[in-house]
Amino acid sequence: MAHTADLTSDTEPAKAEGEPPEATPLRPGRAARAIVSDGRAVHDAIEAVLAAPEESREVARRAYTVVRDQLVTGELDRMPVDRLRELVRGRRVTFAPVSDAGLDTVGAVLTAGTEGLGRVARVRRRTAKRIMAAAWQMRESVEESIRVRIEPDARTPEQTALIAALRRYERTRPPVMKGPDPSALASELGRHLGPAARGASRGRMLLTFSKRKRQEARDALAELDATLSSKKVTAARKRLSRAESVLERAQKTPRATRLWSDYLARPVAYNALLIEVGGLDPVKEAGQGFLPADIAEQVRVLPLDQSLLKTSLRGYQAFGARFALVQERVILGDEMGLGKTMQSLAAMCHLAAKGATHFLVVCPASVVVNWTREVERHTLLEARRVHGPGEKREAAQQEWAATGGVAITTFEALRAMPEDLDVSVAMMVVDEAHYVKNPNALRTQAVSEWAALSRRVLFLTGTPMENKVREFRVLVGHLRPEVAGNLDIADGSLDGTRFRETVAPVYLRRNQEDVLSELPPRLETQEWVALEGSTLRAYRKAVLAGNFMAMRRAAYDPGTVKGSPKLRRLVEIVGEAADGRRKVVVFSYFRDVLETVTQVLGSERDGVPGVHVVGPLTGDISPTDRQAMVDEFTATKGPAVLVSQIQAGGVGLNIQAASVIIIAEPQLTPSIEEQAIARAHRMGQVRRVDVHRLLCGDSVDERVLELLADKREAFDEYARRSDLANAAPDAVDTGSETELRRRIVAAEQKRLKVA
Repeated sequence: MAHTADLTSDTEPAKAEGEPPEATPLRPGRAARAIVSDGRAVHDAIEAVLAAPEESREVARRAYTVVRDQLVTGELDRMPVDRLRELVRGRRVTFAPVSDAGLDTVGAVLTAGTEGLGRVARVRRRTAKRIMAAAWQMRESVEESIRVRIEPDARTPEQTALIAALRRYERTRPPVMKGPDPSALASELGRHLGPAARGASRGRMLLTFSKRKRQEARDALAELDATLSSKKVTAARKRLSRAESVLERAQKTPRATRLWSDYLARPVAYNALLIEVGGLDPVKEAGQGFLPADIAEQVRVLPLDQSLLKTSLRGYQAFGARFALVQERVILGDEMGLGKTMQSLAAMCHLAAKGATHFLVVCPASVVVNWTREVERHTLLEARRVHGPGEKREAAQQEWAATGGVAITTFEALRAMPEDLDVSVAMMVVDEAHYVKNPNALRTQAVSEWAALSRRVLFLTGTPMENKVREFRVLVGHLRPEVAGNLDIADGSLDGTRFRETVAPVYLRRNQEDVLSELPPRLETQEWVALEGSTLRAYRKAVLAGNFMAMRRAAYDPGTVKGSPKLRRLVEIVGEAADGRRKVVVFSYFRDVLETVTQVLGSERDGVPGVHVVGPLTGDISPTDRQAMVDEFTATKGPAVLVSQIQAGGVGLNIQAASVIIIAEPQLTPSIEEQAIARAHRMGQVRRVDVHRLLCGDSVDERVLELLADKREAFDEYARRSDLANAAPDAVDTGSETELRRRIVAAEQKRLKVA
């Protein structure tokens, strides 16, 4: 902007001849006021853009508080007033007058207030105050314990408003004004605006008697004019325009149906936002796996470079990635569903950002496709499948060696990979690492050899121990032999505290209940039925023959609903789920049982009308086709059933679309059932997960549950809590599956008096 006005005083000295002419100072008036107005507009616009994330966060926080208070109020309105008895201090208080007055719940007492209680006959004012103090204490307790979960089946207006607020916060949280930090420009404009406003006003200049102040005003006005005319402000105006457009779109709230559809498509993202705005981060010690303070601090202070990640990490996930980087050779034993894959990807991305080029992932064939998808979906790294026929695999392996990236291979293919391959593996990740617990197995030896060649090795397993704790020693031995040696205590005593201290450098475990506050509950039901008719005859025949496998599936022998009590109950459960428009996964060990279930559910006579059946998903199906089945199941509108072999569908697949799980028969290894259930009950699940175990009374099912009781207890004590609970390392040995089968068959033959 050109300005010709002059505010110089007659007394100011003239310029010496030859000095460069100065820019013409600005006079107070309309032009000067326009400059100040423009400067203030740019300044305020930048401030508004910078403040938008916090403002939208506060809106989301208020929406969260409304939903939380609604839940708290509902809980208190159901809570009998007698619950306050233990909280009232002082002399004994009789609650009968309060209840007789209709204030029979804690919520009613809070609504009445001290004045309302004081008007109740036989309730003195001092007593009313004590009752009221107890009621507020109870409210605080409920408020601390209540879990706010977004319920897609309820869809209350308050929850819809919460989703809308979270969506708005998500869209404004990242810097919407791209490029250089605009706060510095806002500060610069802010410094000039005050004095420049004085220099733009004739009246204010006349009232300014100090010559220095008048000059400061002139200088500020000139500097403001120069700043507004600069290239940086010209660029900032364009960025401001785009940012304001983004904010305007973020303010628009879609229809409720679209909001809920977006939530169901991206529940993990929404629940991460909910945790943030609600201040629901898990307890620090739980998120750090209750590691010793010195190790936890070393891990915590490592700056994690997430520039190559496309997805945000939860706090406990970032800690897990740091743990793998700091300790270098470790087992990540998080409970299934907590995102172990994501944590390993974060560790690889950190190393790649620092210059590392080659990474190796070893996993079961069934999850190669899933690993490839996860690398492409969550990172900027290149995924390379080193798997398949010989020539194709060798070509992929050579390409990986030459150009780098994340090589994804199987345990079997790893054995064929030459050890002299000219690569430096920055990190080796072994998924489902409990597959290499047998030191005599060829795949175990191959993993051990490659692990010895890699500086950093990360084992992923939610079930590090199934039969014996010595198996855990094998896993540790691949990584840190010196730690494994310390687990071999000569006197056979290794209590929980000493165990945690010993394995802390190599083992990190977190449980769902400790770190996933948004995870819906899991309800387990044992569905007991009785063998009868043809199924009973088939069962007796199997016991007589000592055929353990036939005993386990005798309840499905005829293959008809009428003759099979388990099938009848299964169809009933699927029907109830279909009525609630819920999706079901049926797991069984046996393929013929899966075929029977598929046939029955799809039949016009015995099936469930309107339910779409996918499967059977078995071990013979390729990993690509398995994922395609899960995708079909997930995409189905309305009720659907996925019928799956428990070993094939219970590993590596994410089936959060299902909220009902049916286990056709008890499994001999508790972790197999846990893995299968965790396919649905994991991060991203938005509904309560109902688990139905189909069991026959007076049968092999009862014997399996009895003999595995100790085994499940050992699994819970060790695998869940990283704690042996005063057990010796080998005290939890429940024997091999062959021995279990023999004992169960013998027990049933004795019960039925069969030779």
